[in-house]
Amino acid sequence: MRAFTLDAARAPLWAIPHANAADHAACREAIRLGSRSFFAASALLPARIRRPAYGLYAFCRLSDDAVDDAAARDRPAALARLAARLARIYDDTPCDAPADRAMADLVAAHQLPHALPAALIEGLAWDAQGRRYETLSDLTGYAARVAGSVGTMMTVLMGVRDAGTLARACDLGVAMQFTNIARDVGEDARAGRLYLPLAWMREAGLDPNAFLADPTSSAALRGIVARLLAVAEGLYARSEAGIAGLPLDCRPAIRGARLIYAEIGRELERGGLDPISTRAHVTGRRKAVLLARALRPAPAAHAHPVPPLAETAFLVDAVAARPVPARPAWWDVGGRAARVLDLIEALREREETATAGP
Repeated sequence: MRAFTLDAARAPLWAIPHANAADHAACREAIRLGSRSFFAASALLPARIRRPAYGLYAFCRLSDDAVDDAAARDRPAALARLAARLARIYDDTPCDAPADRAMADLVAAHQLPHALPAALIEGLAWDAQGRRYETLSDLTGYAARVAGSVGTMMTVLMGVRDAGTLARACDLGVAMQFTNIARDVGEDARAGRLYLPLAWMREAGLDPNAFLADPTSSAALRGIVARLLAVAEGLYARSEAGIAGLPLDCRPAIRGARLIYAEIGRELERGGLDPISTRAHVTGRRKAVLLARALRPAPAAHAHPVPPLAETAFLVDAVAARPVPARPAWWDVGGRAARVLDLIEALREREETATAGP
């Protein structure tokens, strides 16, 4: 029988955790191998947030890999399986996988709206379809799903559901995705993928299909990459106001991630804005400098009053539509005792099920 541990600081009193220590270790390892920038910044997260954050990112990574690694003809089936796994998580019957169990725990503990991970899966479906994006707004809609959703979920994990802070978290996620797109133009093109706004390409005299057939660096391409990085930089600047709305001990990690991702854009600039010949990256030494900078106290600020981007507003609205139910007050001994009894009974039933013979 699997051992259960209750995270009393975050989980509702009546929740029965699915993930154990080995599951959490597996999630951490998945992120260490799959997302070096996030893993570096996550070292600054407080322990109460770091563990569920690893579970969240492990599930997101699993989702991305499940679709990306499938053959083109098998991607609809892979997406269907992924949607079914998410449904089981929200039914509190996760599949037998570390990331699924960890995700089920954080969904219950933090009242995470289903619309947020569902938006991520929708973005992955757009990838599977080979969708291209005519305008910056179209591309922002994609970035909202594959990255803004993650920023929103991270904010909820930190216990923040304020609309202004969530809007800025979406800004940060979209900015990071734009940076990724700018960095990976060459790699994506060689895989038959194109994320740059098609209207921008045509304005610069580049034919999208011809570029995909022969992805080469040019002054026109460099101009488009610079334009996308400029949009990202504006969103990074807007996101700073939202960081001030996070718990004090969570701010350094998020600011660190923001600094590291923005630095990828600067590395692109130092390399002549050529994402075809090389893939810009931030060295470990430079990451350490940026993380040290993130630890410095930032000027006091309040969540920015600017509304969310039109393309990310649905994520903010999804959180508002699912308020967290009030917990029993500390003096409500009867209510708490009833929930303890419910937990004991549920654990007994689960143990009987696990040990019952055929």
